[in-house]
Amino acid sequence: MYLKTQGLVLREVAYKDTDKLLTVLTRDYGKMTLKARGVRRSGSPLKASCQLLACGEFTIFEYRGMSTINEAQTVELFPELRTDLELLSLGTYFAQVAEVLSQEDDPNPALLSLTLNALYALGKLRKPQGLVKAVFELRAACLAGYTPDLEGCRSCGNPEPDRFDLEGGCLECAHCRSGDGTFVAVTPGILAAMRHVAACPASRLFSFCLGEETLRAFGSLTERYLSTQLERGFSTLDFYKSLFPVRDA
Repeated sequence: MYLKTQGLVLREVAYKDTDKLLTVLTRDYGKMTLKARGVRRSGSPLKASCQLLACGEFTIFEYRGMSTINEAQTVELFPELRTDLELLSLGTYFAQVAEVLSQEDDPNPALLSLTLNALYALGKLRKPQGLVKAVFELRAACLAGYTPDLEGCRSCGNPEPDRFDLEGGCLECAHCRSGDGTFVAVTPGILAAMRHVAACPASRLFSFCLGEETLRAFGSLTERYLSTQLERGFSTLDFYKSLFPVRDA
């Protein structure tokens, strides 16, 4: 049986002498493990589309439980990321998050679009790395079912609370403070950014800017929120942050 779909390569592993095993987030079939035969040979027609962070149109042959790429046409390679170690490592972090959040036989076109748009914002639009990272983390958490309650204080409804519970995904004001939860301070600017990312149309996700200090605090919050909700860290994030240990990502 043949399948045709668009997908983004999230991970690649060398297999046998000249093959690769690819983890691909596809638009129509969710996450798939695909074999790319002979792709490591010089001159392979599959070579460009079957590399990490490549987006392509794939024709897939399924037989006896094995899915093999028969044809592939490149849609986008994000070349700007491939010549910049920081951008490439951040893009690889996005790919690892997408791999963790996606499932086989469960299409998630919103997650695919988010990941592609984040890579495009990094490479083509040259948006600040910290902004793209923070937006991706919070929106990915929302798509995974961890949308925070950002209307107001969880106790009194005050629309301008001053701290956020990373575990409960809710807000709290100074008058209603409790000892239950893991809290981080939020300013009006951070709260506005969170509300924008959680609720805006996908086309407007990256259409705002923040001052340096606010962006740093916003990025720390989104990173911690995603890892808290997923109860795990990411090796790709650790590597990305190791590239500039004296500055917050």
